[in-house]
Amino acid sequence: MTTLYRGMDRATLDAAYDNTAAVEDFPAILADFQSRSAQLYASTTCRRDLRYGENPGQRYDWIPCGRTNAPTFVFIHGGYWQACAKEDFAFIASGPLANGFNVVLAEYTLAPQASMGQIVSEIGNLLDHLAADRDRLGCAGSPLLLSGHSAGGHLSAQHRAHPMVSTALPISPLVDLEPISLSWLNEKLHLTTGEIHAYSPLRHIGAGAPTLVAVGAAELPELIRHADDYAMACQAAGEAASLIHVPVCNHFSVLEDLAQADGVLLGALAEMAGH
Repeated sequence: MTTLYRGMDRATLDAAYDNTAAVEDFPAILADFQSRSAQLYASTTCRRDLRYGENPGQRYDWIPCGRTNAPTFVFIHGGYWQACAKEDFAFIASGPLANGFNVVLAEYTLAPQASMGQIVSEIGNLLDHLAADRDRLGCAGSPLLLSGHSAGGHLSAQHRAHPMVSTALPISPLVDLEPISLSWLNEKLHLTTGEIHAYSPLRHIGAGAPTLVAVGAAELPELIRHADDYAMACQAAGEAASLIHVPVCNHFSVLEDLAQADGVLLGALAEMAGH
């Protein structure tokens, strides 16, 4: 047995990051998410596929809550930077909308069409685009909460220092790319040593927005470790950071909580913001 990372060989490491195998019938879970997302699109006012760049993946949806000067909740989907789309997870907008947030559902170019550096840069370009309010959304000057799940959690942590971001909510974030590079996930990511260092949020804790790090209490141990390590590192650096293990939730049901107006995540967020 060749140990690659924290005492794990390749097979153990692959299993440690296989979120879909850790739940029962993932295809049915995803199909349900997609169905509910289609229902949300059909039942809400929404501007879809607005552009923040020239690449096909550089697009986003804007779902207004109907309140003047409302804060904006930006959500970046997961899929290990190489799968899924914003349309798969639009249902999560229900919770933030009910709590008075406008919602932005972000899309980005997936690997292997884009490198990790390109993906990270695209989210920065989206935030710059929103800051300039080029689409006249009315979001400039209002609080912006940057959130994301899994790979999207990584991207939200990566950009918590962007001047547009007032609060960050990385959910199940992957904050150290080293184990990712040693597992099956790297077959499409092709992470370099430089990218692992440059784009691992855990290795670059600096000044940034107050941050609520969240993870499902029933997630795979490695996902929980990422969240715990990142929250503790932020706190050790003197940053305003809190950690929450969402009770019972696995890697996917944690999104069910986000979609609930009175869910644990939005309640913790309101408490952190002093609302």
